[in-house]
Amino acid sequence: MTPTHRSDPSGPAIAIVGAGLAGLSCAAALQAAGRGVVLFEKSRGPAGRMSTRNGDDWQCDFGAQYFVVRDPSFRDEVQRWTDAGVAQLWQPRLSSFDGRAWKPTRTALARHVGVPAMTAPAHWLARGLEVRSQATVQPLVWTEGGWKLQFAEPGIPDAVFGSVLLAVPAPQAQALLGEHAPGLGVVAGRAGMQACWSLMLRFDAPVPWELDAAFVNQGPLRWMARDTSKPGRPRHETWVLHATAEWSHDHLEDDPADVARAMLKAFADLGGPAPAAWTAHRWRYATNAPPLAEGCAWDAAAGLGLCGDWLHGGKVEGAWLSGQALARRVLQQD
Repeated sequence: MTPTHRSDPSGPAIAIVGAGLAGLSCAAALQAAGRGVVLFEKSRGPAGRMSTRNGDDWQCDFGAQYFVVRDPSFRDEVQRWTDAGVAQLWQPRLSSFDGRAWKPTRTALARHVGVPAMTAPAHWLARGLEVRSQATVQPLVWTEGGWKLQFAEPGIPDAVFGSVLLAVPAPQAQALLGEHAPGLGVVAGRAGMQACWSLMLRFDAPVPWELDAAFVNQGPLRWMARDTSKPGRPRHETWVLHATAEWSHDHLEDDPADVARAMLKAFADLGGPAPAAWTAHRWRYATNAPPLAEGCAWDAAAGLGLCGDWLHGGKVEGAWLSGQALARRVLQQD
């Protein structure tokens, strides 16, 4: 049976699955327009790939490393973040390695980061929103009362909503949709999501390099950065390494210790010292190539929608813009 959605602002609230930047952007716009919204996030808190790992005396951004501004509306949003003290310019000593030599990278591109961690803008957006964490949504079920959300965790009661918006990577959206809204499934199926292994390094002393970040164009690494160089960070020296999409795909199911060994060797081959400790994280759905340009996707008849950076050109800016675009599509139905 194909569900028939009835748009009723006074009816059941809207559920948004995923509290990364796209989901938070969408929720904030809908709530500002008077709609009831509840976000469900499988992790311990909001931020998605704008994530930061914390220890007793260290922290490290291990997902999105920075964001740039091109769209005027996103520029206004970043200015709000900056005024609130949760974002700031990052001006690293940037280099690139072409397999033979280091070359300074000179660019007028302004790079912004969350302060005091990459998660900060997401947590700022989540203020005043209802975010239910550690709630893993199962495939959607249609009932006569609306969309029923069921959860993998025991003890979380089922919930029914008039509309469900999926702010998750494309393969996860496909799994949640099942046979519902086949048009949305087709859109999600066109997104080629790519993996990324991320390695966080802790050092007892500063790494003696005259650079803070680098694009690496040889071997398994594509990016490395001195997280400590970002504004508002603790002084304890931390670095992050990102592997290429191709290498991450080939080693997707490897043991983290084997992944770390290979990435540390590549770091050492570039002249990097051995860390005092490391932590590996696998992003199964980190990027997509090429990103889609739909902006968002909305099935008004079913009351189902999709948003995420993978629908709006990729990157942090794309995530925020996609959430805004989906909110507008939903509100146009009122």
